[in-house]
Amino acid sequence: MHDVMSDVEALLSALKGSAERPFDKALSLPPEAYRSDALLQLETAQLFKSGWVCPGRTADIPNAGDYVTFSIGEQPIFVIRDMDGKVRSYANVCRHRMMRLLDGSGSCKRVVCPYHSWTYDLDGRLIGLPMVDGFEGLDKSQHSLPELRTAIWEGWIYVTLDPDAADPSESLAPLQEIVSRYNMAAYVPIHTEDKVWDTNWKIVAENFMESYHLRYAHGDTLGRDYPVERTEFPEGCFDDFTYSIFTLGNANELGSAHPDNTRLEGDWRQTSVLPTIFPAHMIVLTPDYMRYLSLRPDGVGRTRIRYGVAVPPEVHASWGNATSETEKLCGLLEAVNAEDRHLVESVYEGAGGPLTVSGPLHFFEREIHDFIVYLSRRLCA
Repeated sequence: MHDVMSDVEALLSALKGSAERPFDKALSLPPEAYRSDALLQLETAQLFKSGWVCPGRTADIPNAGDYVTFSIGEQPIFVIRDMDGKVRSYANVCRHRMMRLLDGSGSCKRVVCPYHSWTYDLDGRLIGLPMVDGFEGLDKSQHSLPELRTAIWEGWIYVTLDPDAADPSESLAPLQEIVSRYNMAAYVPIHTEDKVWDTNWKIVAENFMESYHLRYAHGDTLGRDYPVERTEFPEGCFDDFTYSIFTLGNANELGSAHPDNTRLEGDWRQTSVLPTIFPAHMIVLTPDYMRYLSLRPDGVGRTRIRYGVAVPPEVHASWGNATSETEKLCGLLEAVNAEDRHLVESVYEGAGGPLTVSGPLHFFEREIHDFIVYLSRRLCA
């Protein structure tokens, strides 16, 4: 009988070996790491259920009753702003017969189950149900929705199933020193969308983390003028994130601060920061726009992506025709997404080949090695 456990142990041994290599001798993950169902089960338990995931931004739910839905592993959740303005997260499952309560995003005064109309307040309390006399001695106070830990960092919403996970304000403090000057929380959302790509989630993450491919794979879009040689990486390796920084050479290019931007000074007016917050939240933060991906594996070869675009308030205020400007920017970025989708789905196909092996990592793929170190630390302990 085929020994699945021995396959996982072999993968973990290879992962640990990759993480322990010095960067100048670093290799990519073994191809089997992108195709293993057993490894995905371990990743779901050790990374997603034990870490922080990002359903979106506080700007996505500005008013009381506004909500977004998401999932952590098999657990459906929703995030909602309560009547006091607090952002809270709950299990998105009715306490009666396990019906999913909310879909997509929207706004509501109460959370009402579409199955039997059990009704919950915005603080998760069960406050009403039809024909209550049919339940002998039911105590509504015992049937509140389970609440999840929720944290806000720089305008991002993070949720976890782990009661002991370090708060993002602590684990991301070194990154905050870099990004706080941009005031991400004030960026105005102009587009949010859920996508599904046919590839392993780690391939999407790694594609985001490296600039080596930009001039070639994105030569007709953002990569044409991308100053790869200006890319900088932080000194050392952080436990919960990695990032790169690059500075443009032309103040008139996309990625430069608007004249009304009074926050950024000097080279920062042309500098972008690209953080990856482990396990699967990626941000492109520029002086004049921001886009992000938040990934969820849906099987070994399928990735759900929450994708969003936002612009600083001074940029948004300067748009005479917001619809036209939104379509122009989002059209360009969607073209980049289409290019990336082709890449990551092709890499997943290539990873299944019997002759496929790990390859060396370029200097501009430094963050992939940081990611491998993170995976080793969380999966091989």
